[in-house]
Amino acid sequence: MTAENAQNAPASGPESGASSAAASSAFAPANNEGARAEEPSPADPAAGDPPGTRPEPSGDAPPPDAPPPANTDGSLPGKGDPEPEHEPTDNDGLDDRPMTLMEHLNELRRRLVRCCMAVGVTFLGCWAVIDPIFNAFVNPLLNALPEGSHPIYTTLPEGFFIRLLLAFVAGVFVASPVIFYQVWAFIAPGLYEDEKKHIIPIAFLSALFFISGGAFCYFIVLPYAFDFLVSFATDTIVAMPRVSDYIDLVLKLIVAFGLIFEMPLFSFFLSRLGIVSAGMMRRARRYAVLVIFVLAAVLTPPDVLSQLLMAGPMLILYELSILVAAAFGRRKKGGKDAAGDPEGANASQAAGQNDGGEALKPTEKA
Repeated sequence: MTAENAQNAPASGPESGASSAAASSAFAPANNEGARAEEPSPADPAAGDPPGTRPEPSGDAPPPDAPPPANTDGSLPGKGDPEPEHEPTDNDGLDDRPMTLMEHLNELRRRLVRCCMAVGVTFLGCWAVIDPIFNAFVNPLLNALPEGSHPIYTTLPEGFFIRLLLAFVAGVFVASPVIFYQVWAFIAPGLYEDEKKHIIPIAFLSALFFISGGAFCYFIVLPYAFDFLVSFATDTIVAMPRVSDYIDLVLKLIVAFGLIFEMPLFSFFLSRLGIVSAGMMRRARRYAVLVIFVLAAVLTPPDVLSQLLMAGPMLILYELSILVAAAFGRRKKGGKDAAGDPEGANASQAAGQNDGGEALKPTEKA
């Protein structure tokens, strides 16, 4: 063997084997699966853990290297998951869950539909007995008219449409308990828990006050008002009023008195929400008196007696509303009501308590 062949020949021994293995590994392609297959198994004693020391995976649990399960839409869990939608519930609006704008609108729609259904049913019932209702509405005018005078129709369909209007208004009065219950149930989320329990009594009182106002107008105001107005007729100028004009005036007065008699309940609701207070209503008394007389002059016939018959109950109801606001109004700490009035301070400060409800301690001597 020549010297050149001896130099080019591969070296034998451990050093040559190590160098050849390093060269082959450097030029070999990367294979993750092969490298993973060459890794020692967990149960291999050569890996460092004796057999039986690691818990065997259960059949239900996924393998440790398995990816997390994807959602049905293909997205990863925890990313882009839609918020669970709340199913609309119909529990008369007495739940405490905050409602979105669309849920409020849907709730309002349901309340209005129920009110319309109640009025529709009562309208049909009143239409079945429309003749006694029509005679009852016309009696105050007939009793006030002198001999030879009587109401008249000026158009042919006037009598039919008047009876439709009377049946509708009478149906509203009959269905007023259902209507007021739907109104109070809609605004119930703005009340306290103990107040939500009194929705039915409040709705019943609202209907009772509304009907009482209409009855007060029919039995007290209308006879005196028509006696005064018809008294200007003479032997040559005979009063022959149109039935439609008369019915419009009567219905306007009856509905107006019915709403006026709701003033204490409106005061209760607004004071509980903190919108008005007894002190605020007392300070605005002079302006309230002016507004009351202006409304009485606009809504009633142009005579002093009718105006006084409407303004008098309104003044009494306004003073009653002040008492209701003082008794049931929302108060802040320190005995002040929601409007910041010191009237009606609670007994805690009078008994020597601070705003937090803790008794004031006597000053310690040095």
